[in-house]
Amino acid sequence: MHVDRRTLLLNSLAMLCVPATAGSALAGTDAAAAQFVSSARHPDGTFSVVLLAADGRVLRDIPLSARGHDIAVHSASGLAVAFSRRPGTFAVAFQTNSQRQPVVFTTPPDRHFFGHGAFSTDGRLLYATENNISDGVGVIGIYDVSAGFKKIGEYQSFGIGPHEVILLADGNTLVVANGGLDTMPDAARENLNVEDMRPSLAFVDRKSGALLQRHDLTAEARQLSIRHLAADPDGRVWFGGQWEGDPGSAPGLIGSFSRETAPSFANVTAHGSGDFKDYIGSVAVSADGRVLAASAPKAGRIIYVDTATATAIAIQDLKDTCGLAPVTADTFAETSGFGVFRAASPTGAIVTAQQLADVAFDNHLRRIG
Repeated sequence: MHVDRRTLLLNSLAMLCVPATAGSALAGTDAAAAQFVSSARHPDGTFSVVLLAADGRVLRDIPLSARGHDIAVHSASGLAVAFSRRPGTFAVAFQTNSQRQPVVFTTPPDRHFFGHGAFSTDGRLLYATENNISDGVGVIGIYDVSAGFKKIGEYQSFGIGPHEVILLADGNTLVVANGGLDTMPDAARENLNVEDMRPSLAFVDRKSGALLQRHDLTAEARQLSIRHLAADPDGRVWFGGQWEGDPGSAPGLIGSFSRETAPSFANVTAHGSGDFKDYIGSVAVSADGRVLAASAPKAGRIIYVDTATATAIAIQDLKDTCGLAPVTADTFAETSGFGVFRAASPTGAIVTAQQLADVAFDNHLRRIG
């Protein structure tokens, strides 16, 4: 009997991941020592960054003056930076392995953050997606870590509304998701150019700022604001977007591309409805590179995609889910706005689960180490 790759993948996951009480399935593994970090909201209206153990226990809570978004992590040094939510202007740097006082820094007056950033491999520089408010052009701000996160320069993002930026494994190539949407602090989160969007994906040399390659989306997909990125070990970059066109008419929300190949959409209509409410909130690639997880917060679903075939292998439910991070080979940590922290697999097996009464997790989750 022929067994296809997706069946083999799910069978192997079923053997590896069985339902368990909190933390027991991770005991004795490297994942048991893993920690995670996420922005969060609290019932009293305050905001913070929370550090979590692998079983969901809160290890530390770092206050934020307003709502946070993503966190850039430099695992080797334990340094992390939480960015304010678009179009915020502040970021908070802190050590994940010590109680050292956090450092707050801001953009120049004519810039705002888009909520994401990435460290250089050596941890000396931080790259952050920003908006040039005067002309609406996207830039990548460059911050010197040793100088207290002083901004020392910027590169073009080669598009409008750069959202997530990641550094590829070569240590030199930045990939930028130019969402195509213009925003300004005075207009809060209003999108100012939906009818004239030009989303793109840009490869930028981090040392020179030179454009190495840029992929523009096709005309039928021009109202797909590309937001989030994750690279797999084969060098492909996966993306998730939010559709700004007529509801339900998006050509796709999840896809992949490389420097040499144009973006293509994954087949995510298998295993149930493909209605993800036109919004993907986060993407992550498993530790072994075989599975992409993508969250659809408005639909309350997580889609798991075979990275070799770009086809959905499973869809699981989790109300108001968004944050994703790899745990073991094919298991992901997943969070929700209702305080759920769990480690789960595409089979539906829950390895560990915790629900926190006073924490509403925000959009993104990052693994430390």
